[in-house]
Amino acid sequence: MADKTFPMTLEGKAKLEAELEEFRTVRRPEVINRIKIARSYGDLSENSEYESAKDEQSFVEGRILQIENMLQYAEIIDNDDVASDEVTLGRTVTFKELPDEEPESYTIVGESESDPMSGKISNESPMAKSLLGHKVGEKVSVELPAGGSMDVEILDVK
Repeated sequence: MADKTFPMTLEGKAKLEAELEEFRTVRRPEVINRIKIARSYGDLSENSEYESAKDEQSFVEGRILQIENMLQYAEIIDNDDVASDEVTLGRTVTFKELPDEEPESYTIVGESESDPMSGKISNESPMAKSLLGHKVGEKVSVELPAGGSMDVEILDVK
């Protein structure tokens, strides 16, 4: 069985690589030091410092494994063969809800890069799934998670 691939931009891959380096060279040694200090306090059964440090160690090691997996199966987005006005991963799409809402812009990225607060939505989101493959000027119906749908018009793709 093939593992899942993680579509991402070159920028997203570089950010993950930097995060991995931070976790390996800074966070991991800090946690190991916290555990060492907490052990010196004696009885581990009632040592909240030790428990806290072990919990953080578990998080750090889990995140390292997660990032390593995403990087191992990274699929860099290449839009060279796609029309410049077509919505694809790595592109920023501007659309408006019909009939006359204000335009909104989002960059469609792989789920590993998703950050809606900074305008990056996952290709797995209902909005992105609906927009992918469509072109400037097209009207698209977006199924909403709570039920129902909304119609949008694609105004621009960059």
